Amino acid sequence: MDHINNLKMLSELKHRFSNRENIIRFLKNNTGSKMNSVSDILISYDLQAGSYIRGYYKDRSKRDLFAESLAKVLDDLGDISTLLEAGIGDGVSLGNVLQRMERKPNQIYGFDLSWSRVKYASVFLNQLSLNSNELELFTGDMFATPFMNRSMDVVFTVHAVEPNGGREQDALTELYRIARKYLVLLEPSYEFADDRAKQRMLSHGYVTNLYQTAKDLGYDVIEHKLFDVSLNPLNPTGLMVIRKREEDSVFQEKNVVSHLCCPLTKTPIRRMKSAYYSPESMLAYPIIDGIPCLLPQNAIVATHFMDFFQGEEDERYGI
Repeated sequence: MDHINNLKMLSELKHRFSNRENIIRFLKNNTGSKMNSVSDILISYDLQAGSYIRGYYKDRSKRDLFAESLAKVLDDLGDISTLLEAGIGDGVSLGNVLQRMERKPNQIYGFDLSWSRVKYASVFLNQLSLNSNELELFTGDMFATPFMNRSMDVVFTVHAVEPNGGREQDALTELYRIARKYLVLLEPSYEFADDRAKQRMLSHGYVTNLYQTAKDLGYDVIEHKLFDVSLNPLNPTGLMVIRKREEDSVFQEKNVVSHLCCPLTKTPIRRMKSAYYSPESMLAYPIIDGIPCLLPQNAIVATHFMDFFQGEEDERYGI
């Protein structure tokens, strides 16, 4: 119900945002919540869409250094066939990292809660002349991702888990589920922050316990340190690299047509001309202006979808 009420006041929220008000804080105060909800995060980040691209073009230096360091981290992991950025934002990190990687993956995916941010990302990445046949962007929720088990060689995040303080275990469990080789997290580093930065993280509801949670889950953390570059001194970036244990890394079948699945039922989905559809779950997910909407709440009950769309699957997938 809180989400529906939030949607009814988008015009007011956009006005508050234009007056530099902290939208997540306003929405939390409005509901009396102590944690940042998915709805709060979605609306706040959607209102911010495009701002990271504008900021990048004003001053590229630090973000370029950040991308260069991250590209080296990924290159050092060995051959990567499939790569996913969870929480792509405006696409600035992904685009610049891909340009700097020595060996670009064959298939690249990126998702974000916000449709507007994904749309901005698609435009930005297109400007970088990245091959759209190798790249797929869509809306998605990192707590219910539209990916099969162990479907991505490497999953990485850049301050995307950040606003989900208190849900560290949920985020790690889901991202670990879909990774086949490595999970790379560049997130707020509470352990390495000074008192002022720690207080800021707590006041914003940021994650503060990723490393200990990963250890408690029994994950193989092979690196944990302060990252070489932090974009904001008051929000220092930590690097954590988790290697998938051999017993958790059974190889996917090589002829998988698509790594994507229904985020609710984890059944395979097919891209049609108008939507993604799962014949098993009979749920459809719309595609808006080229952006597939694969959030759980985007699901549309369509038990007779195939009666009307047989033979119209996207030819890219050879179905």
